[in-house]
Amino acid sequence: MSKLFSPLPLNGITLKNRIIVSPMCQYSAVDGFANDWHLVHLGSRAIGGASLIIAEATAVSPDGRISPDDLGIWNDAHIEKLLQITQFIKNQQSVPGIQLSHAGRKASTAAPWKGRGKVSIEDGGWVPVAPSPIAFSDNYAVPVELNIEGIRAIVSNFKSAAERALRAGFELIEIHAAHGYLLHQFLSPLSNQRQDEYGGGFENRIRLLLEVIDAVRSVAPKELPLFVRISASDWAEGGWDLDQSIQLASILKTRGVDLLDVSSGGLVPYQKIPVGPAYQLPFSSKIKKEAGILTATVGLITNATQAETILVNGDADLIAMARELLRNPYFPLQAADELRDSIEWPIQYERAKPN
Repeated sequence: MSKLFSPLPLNGITLKNRIIVSPMCQYSAVDGFANDWHLVHLGSRAIGGASLIIAEATAVSPDGRISPDDLGIWNDAHIEKLLQITQFIKNQQSVPGIQLSHAGRKASTAAPWKGRGKVSIEDGGWVPVAPSPIAFSDNYAVPVELNIEGIRAIVSNFKSAAERALRAGFELIEIHAAHGYLLHQFLSPLSNQRQDEYGGGFENRIRLLLEVIDAVRSVAPKELPLFVRISASDWAEGGWDLDQSIQLASILKTRGVDLLDVSSGGLVPYQKIPVGPAYQLPFSSKIKKEAGILTATVGLITNATQAETILVNGDADLIAMARELLRNPYFPLQAADELRDSIEWPIQYERAKPN
């Protein structure tokens, strides 16, 4: 058996292989509600053989959306369609997961094909919030600095969202603390210039993330796997970096986090990223080995041999795929054939299975 198609026990579940669907915003919701696009998008990747299907960054409150078109889970009415989606994923022997998110200062922006940049109040936007009143860039709104009451509301919103996620049938939760969104904004000194207990030193900057983790864990069954996605580096001088990520990972391991989903960047527009095949892998590898925590790696992983090599070398435990699975939802079925391994095909598709 290849490493890529070996199972991975994770707390109370077992993933059937090591290929997972990375959360990818679809900008296709109305008032936060999932629809048939989300059903087909996520469901087709479950049919394609991925072991874990993580739904896109799903806002824990209306002002936590990246755009007005984002998925949400702040309302009990959101549960019904999500439950249909999770049931379909389970019927394909895949695990449904959800990424809970708050966009912070990167909220109230237009979907990519609508021009990006801030959405005005008149056009359905809102005033974003952040640890400090610093805009992401010139074409983003200046956010309102969260007070202590607002921070407590954020924690409560994550807790309520986790409860709804469980009712919606999700079997894994990922907390989004990467890509320049709210929890990442608190982590990085470039965006967090507070002078209270949520700013300044490392212990203060990680405080909100730890409170969110504790809140989610307080309502989740002990056996439910909990992931945290981080940007291991801001790729900018004076920002969040790998050493802080390793320190954080060691702490998260003791707080009920089962795996760190390791990405990078997104905090500032002047980041300098040397993009190339598996360019984020060194972060995953070092965090895994120095903090002793399971990791997923993501970023320009495009073929089976590359993914297999990463796992065999012990640089990550899971391969999170994004654009490659947009191009080819059935990548796992083809990858198994490439590695001369076997994978269960949907019976409806078995006539196309290679001999």
